[in-house]
Amino acid sequence: MVATLAFRHLWVKKLRALFLLFGYALGAGVMIVLLSVGEAMLEQSRDVSLVGGGEVTVLPQGIDIEAMRTGGVGGMFFGIDRARFVARQLLGGPRHAALVRAVSPAIENKLLYVRFRGTPVAARVGGEIPSHAVALAAGLRVTEGLWRDSPADSAYLAPSNQRLYDELDRFHLPPVSDSTWAEWEYFNIVASPQEWWYLTFLVGGRIPDGAWGGQLLVSHRRPDGRYQRFSRRTGSAATTFDTTGADLTIGSGSVRQSDGVYRLRLPAESGLPVSFDLSIQPTPQRYFPPVILSEGEQLSGYVVPALAATASGRICLENRCRELRGAAAYHDHNWGVWREVTWDWGSAGGHSFNLLYGGVHRPDTTAGGGAPPIFFALVDSLGVRQVLRSREIRYSGARAVPNRPGVTAPAAFDLVAARDQDTLRLRVKVEDVQATAQGAGGLQRYFLQMRGRFVLEGRLSGAGVADSGRGFFETYVNGER
Repeated sequence: MVATLAFRHLWVKKLRALFLLFGYALGAGVMIVLLSVGEAMLEQSRDVSLVGGGEVTVLPQGIDIEAMRTGGVGGMFFGIDRARFVARQLLGGPRHAALVRAVSPAIENKLLYVRFRGTPVAARVGGEIPSHAVALAAGLRVTEGLWRDSPADSAYLAPSNQRLYDELDRFHLPPVSDSTWAEWEYFNIVASPQEWWYLTFLVGGRIPDGAWGGQLLVSHRRPDGRYQRFSRRTGSAATTFDTTGADLTIGSGSVRQSDGVYRLRLPAESGLPVSFDLSIQPTPQRYFPPVILSEGEQLSGYVVPALAATASGRICLENRCRELRGAAAYHDHNWGVWREVTWDWGSAGGHSFNLLYGGVHRPDTTAGGGAPPIFFALVDSLGVRQVLRSREIRYSGARAVPNRPGVTAPAAFDLVAARDQDTLRLRVKVEDVQATAQGAGGLQRYFLQMRGRFVLEGRLSGAGVADSGRGFFETYVNGER
């Protein structure tokens, strides 16, 4: 009886019946699609061709998952740049400790050639950290022998201070012989609000088989505002560096790194009117990983082992010594081919954040008017908070350069950096500047080292950000000789 009444109702109300049938078909179709997508995702999660496991697989933006799974062009040579930094700090660091239970880096099916009895044999190899793979329920079934972490495995995600700073601060051999190759360790130390030091330990030239050597550069901003500069060059016989660590010797001057503490020494008998014996202690987590920009034979490398640090020890000038205890310090490391290269750079510390920005400019990349992007990194006590991009730095105003009459430097500048929904604006007022002449001919180029106050404002991850403080900044200007 009920079925008869329902059928007659649908027959009489044909339009309503058609609408109900359409809605039912649409709902059933959506359900079928959802079930199919869920089944496909489940099948892909079980696919051994996919690298990853656990509850979430993190991939770089823009990766085609299907191409990676099937081995298409988008999946060739897939890897993650600076994977150690990503695993140690961005994913596995203290910032996401409450969210991320385990991080398991892996190498999957990489081509390797093994020489067997004099014949090269192609092989597919992989590697992972046993304890972390087990934590993601992706461990291997071992039928014989042991599968456990080696010391190198443990150091990959949790290195000692010695190993971490050796990795960050090691020296490099140039890929090609070039007289403009240079590599240096740079430190600045703020002895007081009116006094600071720049210390540069530099090696350069046709390393290792040509004419090359070292140079120690010391620049002192006196409390009265005047600058003093000292330098000493050495040949290759008196210059040694380490391609596995930060240790460097230039004549009687040296840098030594031990358990994350840098020891800078220049004895009084060096022949310079300045000497020092300093310990630089980096602040934990406040570092920026190595970045390499390469265009043909032009190469620029940069790493910041200590965005924030403290300096203690003694520094003497003309037999007058000053003791330092916990003075603010900074340390970075540069390497590359520097033929006609200029840059914009800045590093500053505020109440909550350290910030870092930089961009390298070459004549061949700026001749068309298109300047390369400038990176902008914001770092807090848990590590790198965000890396953004800026298209330009807007310099404004003019101020005289005390040590270079006739040369003017900017009085202020600002930049806006963005990434997706995040935007930050940096404003800097220049308080002090010194200029170093470079180049020859009618047009002289000047390298500016500036000290100034900054104000930072913006939004990150939907929250407001504000900070202020002081920092060091660099740029170039042109002027007539």
